[in-house]
Amino acid sequence: MTKIYIDGEKYCSSLSKNLLEVCLNLGFNVPYFCWHPKLGSVGVCRQCAIKKYQDKNDSIGRIVMSCMTPVEKNTIISINDKESISYRKNIIELLMLNHPHDCPVCEEGGNCHLQDMTVMNQHYSRRYRFNKKVYKSQYLGFFISHEMNRCITCYRCVRYYKDYADGKDFNVYGANSNIYFGRFKSGELESEYSGNLIEVCPTGVFTDKTYSEHYSRKWDLQNAPSICSHCSIGCNIIVGERYNKIIKIENRYHKDINNYFLCDLGRFGYGHSNSVNRPKYCFIKQKNKNKKIDFKKNIKKVVKILKNSEQILGIGSPRASIETNFSLKELVGQENFSTGLIDIDHKCIKLILKIVKSNNIKIPSLKEVEEYDSILVLGEDITQTSSRLALSIRQALKKRSKKFLKNNKIDDWHASAINNIQKNNKKFLFLTNTNKTKLEDISSYTYVSNIKNQVYFSNYILKNLNKEFDEFFILEENIKEKITYITDVLLKSKKVLIVSGSHSRNISLIKYAYNISLTLKNLGIKTGLILLTPYSNSLGVSIIKGKSLDVSLKRVKKNKNSTLIVIENDLFCFLSNFYLKKKLKRFKNIIVMDHQKTKIFKKANITFPVANFFESIGTVINYELRAQRFFKVYNANFYDKKISIRSSWRILNIINFKLNKHIKIIKNLDDLIDFCIKKIPFLKNIKKAAPNSLFKIFGQKIPRLTNRSSGRTSLRADIDVHEIKQMDDHDSMFSFSMEGSSIYRKYTSFSPFIWSPQWNSSQGLHKFKKESSGSFLNKDKKKFLLSVNIKSSLDYLKKYKNSFINNKCLIVAPYYLLFGSEELSQYSDIIKQKISIPYVFINPLDAKRFNISNKKKVSFTCLNDVYNFIVIYSNSLELGQISLPIGRLKIPVSLIGKPIQDLKEV
Repeated sequence: MTKIYIDGEKYCSSLSKNLLEVCLNLGFNVPYFCWHPKLGSVGVCRQCAIKKYQDKNDSIGRIVMSCMTPVEKNTIISINDKESISYRKNIIELLMLNHPHDCPVCEEGGNCHLQDMTVMNQHYSRRYRFNKKVYKSQYLGFFISHEMNRCITCYRCVRYYKDYADGKDFNVYGANSNIYFGRFKSGELESEYSGNLIEVCPTGVFTDKTYSEHYSRKWDLQNAPSICSHCSIGCNIIVGERYNKIIKIENRYHKDINNYFLCDLGRFGYGHSNSVNRPKYCFIKQKNKNKKIDFKKNIKKVVKILKNSEQILGIGSPRASIETNFSLKELVGQENFSTGLIDIDHKCIKLILKIVKSNNIKIPSLKEVEEYDSILVLGEDITQTSSRLALSIRQALKKRSKKFLKNNKIDDWHASAINNIQKNNKKFLFLTNTNKTKLEDISSYTYVSNIKNQVYFSNYILKNLNKEFDEFFILEENIKEKITYITDVLLKSKKVLIVSGSHSRNISLIKYAYNISLTLKNLGIKTGLILLTPYSNSLGVSIIKGKSLDVSLKRVKKNKNSTLIVIENDLFCFLSNFYLKKKLKRFKNIIVMDHQKTKIFKKANITFPVANFFESIGTVINYELRAQRFFKVYNANFYDKKISIRSSWRILNIINFKLNKHIKIIKNLDDLIDFCIKKIPFLKNIKKAAPNSLFKIFGQKIPRLTNRSSGRTSLRADIDVHEIKQMDDHDSMFSFSMEGSSIYRKYTSFSPFIWSPQWNSSQGLHKFKKESSGSFLNKDKKKFLLSVNIKSSLDYLKKYKNSFINNKCLIVAPYYLLFGSEELSQYSDIIKQKISIPYVFINPLDAKRFNISNKKKVSFTCLNDVYNFIVIYSNSLELGQISLPIGRLKIPVSLIGKPIQDLKEV
């Protein structure tokens, strides 16, 4: 730390920062465009000019770009001297020469960094009287609109998309005064992180198409902090609502997880909430016809059924909250509760939970992932299944250590200097998978083979690390050399990260990932381990404990008065159609609670519509065992009291209370969490995931609206000039209000929106934080890790001795897509348009063996169900396999590793 002087006042600052970052952290309003906390400084916009003085005797000083000027001992600067103010004002005027004056029709209006900076520089009038330059905009896909005429050439977009996210289909073209940012030709952006262009761009060049469909100005949105529900990473998001529709999702800064960026699934995958086909009313099935029924009557009906049932089975869900799964378990009892996971998922996630709970090996956050110098990924296509982690891995391979930068006298914010030394960056990524993955472009070596060979591959890495060389070597000689090379790299590395998980549905691969990590740690190497799971709350439902789906269904006997309760889970995503139809016949009553009309929902004879992640409140646990709370953005039945949508946990507790009058009624989420902790002490820290419902700041709950909120009555003026009275929120520290406030921002990190005086755009985020890469002003608590000390060790896997290739049939291998493989995204109308016709991969030699032509339609049978797909040749796919898009069109997980029969062209 050192002393610096700003406009005559003394402050303390870190020597590792540039002057712009220091000024912003101290609360000064210094305009800027090209600087970004994650992209660093390049000094191209010339907007952050300040005056720097040599010493106290220097009265003249010189203009410097604060983003490119490091902090030095006793630095003396001025932000508000006349020359600096005039310089900045002239620069903004030059930037605005060709910028259209279309703020009233621009979607960034009111949320625009350019607007903020123009007002901050006091540039109000236009002196330029000539024609403005006009560009032709491009089509960039389903999610992003492009308006090149609004560009101010800050270069942020290309620095993010090409340099940071490694996108290949976006660049800057032209020179001098004819600069164009876009694709070589119009077309959909290929990167899984393209949506971040919307927030990276300081103007309205890139805007959110999904937002355009139900557009509303930022100050009219009702917001709440939430958690992305699409994978096990648990990225933090801000959800904006207007008139019972989700309008927009923005990145919510979290220093340890998503930081400044989201993947496109997290940003655009909310369409299922606005689906016109989603259930809104309770129904009972009578004579094969659905009849609408009042909520209270439906509760009475269910209570009566449960009282008369001889056998009850409750099936939970890995995409439902801790509170919902716990409530179901309390209703049906320990013996009758299923986690909703099929047997292989149940075993894999149970093993992962055991490993993570053991606390033997470091489980790094996404921010910490960027510090590793060698990474080994076993059997996971991370870009498609846990995409935000893949972006962090890309940064890990680029990032230089602080020691290296210090030795080369380079500051970590100096983007150009760091980019110039990337060629000498000796970092390594090794991958194994059944087919090529998108991380292959940065990998040092990729081993593509079937799951069993990947297990052999992992086995020999482990044996090499332990110097236990085996004569019995199944893999080819050249693969053996690669394994030796990988082992040498791992042993020479300072920090090694091992990544695996359950998407391959192979428990042995998880064991090897753990044992390799443990071996490296015992050899004195700093080692991290990440084990991914397919669902947002996989570890949470596993902590609650229950039987697997297969075991639970097998226990149901024939000719019994049996009742099935399914909560937020489509069983057809896990088990084959043939198998499930057979099992469901054993139940007299099927009760389903879900927020989508899933296949199992349609087969139920009693249904409850329930609130989704945006309409409810609850807790989920990510891959680190980090408990995180998501909050209700709006009440689903606010404008229509006839709608029966309620939180699943609330419905279950009402039923439980009606059945057992002696139990204490659960009034709100706080009561339920206390009850949950009492029954499952291991979950005690979920209470610390967020303040309780009594939390207030200066006697007030936190408003979901900004203090710039305008009147909301106009859309209902033809019905009533008075707005409906806002509902009370008894479950959280947020309030539904017609008025907003900004005073809370210094006292809590649970920000429902990003806004600060003079900073209306998302760039105002720095006003909430201590520093650009640090915690929020209120001193964020440490990780909410649910960890205990348990000594744990796993046995090495026994060798396979059977051949994988079967001459008579092919074995199903999974492949995943960012959009479509995950269940909820398939209910979104726009994503339905985006995802292509599903296809299967097959090796050309296998295709020749079965007389299958490329790009032809084929038919085959698996687990007694018939499937039809277009087939595509893949030279990289191992012989003996057929790769299916697991998750798409309800292709169940249970097919993985199973043989197919009757493969033929249709």
